[in-house]
Amino acid sequence: MGFSKWNEQLWREPLSHSLRRGVGRAMGDFSMIDGGDRVLVGLSGGKDSLVLLHALSEFRRRSPRRFELAACTVALTGMDVSELERYCAVREVPYIVLRHPIVEIIESRKERSPCSFCANMRRGILSSRAREDGFGKLALGHNMDDAVETFFMNLFRAGRARSFQPKLHQTRSGVTVIRPLICVRETAIVAEAGRLTLPVLASPCPWAGKTERRRTKDMLDKMRGDVPNLFSNVLNALRTLDSADRWSNQET
Repeated sequence: MGFSKWNEQLWREPLSHSLRRGVGRAMGDFSMIDGGDRVLVGLSGGKDSLVLLHALSEFRRRSPRRFELAACTVALTGMDVSELERYCAVREVPYIVLRHPIVEIIESRKERSPCSFCANMRRGILSSRAREDGFGKLALGHNMDDAVETFFMNLFRAGRARSFQPKLHQTRSGVTVIRPLICVRETAIVAEAGRLTLPVLASPCPWAGKTERRRTKDMLDKMRGDVPNLFSNVLNALRTLDSADRWSNQET
């Protein structure tokens, strides 16, 4: 069997039980997908979005809730998406490619926060396409590590104890963003992408490894040596924080 056919055989394999359980927990806890939904997956070509598409395409096959699924890549200049196209064909998921010169725009504007600008622009492009094509849900590949890193970045930079929402309705576009990998650790995603030989693309980002998120990730790696439950504790805090925990200048 040729390498290409061997890859395609693995691409048809089911998701591991532990990841399926994590995705199922997030989708159940936050009611992410209902019967009749049309879901568009933001497929960047990274490990997270590929594992997400694998999970949702399997969920579509197994679930009694019938819903439609498609994938969309906002492709940077020169990005080769041929392997992503082949993978989507194997998983029987319609695939859309939107080419956009985001890197060139960032460079011309001399953006001080290129990662934030890029993420917001890509999400805006995906949301617009989802709305135009009648998709009510936009699935993004943010995982547990991303949520915890965002929490600490907001804490250090803005003094706010917050992270992105697992499920968020965007009033401007009318599209609801869902993040089904929110209960899954990055290490598990890396392992699963390797096991399934998913066609992970090398990052074309010229700022990769030099960002505030990278520095935050390195800091948290050191902290976990002393606080093994750090990530689950932060997620629990995000779920349970209420007005009783906030400081107030009102007398009680």
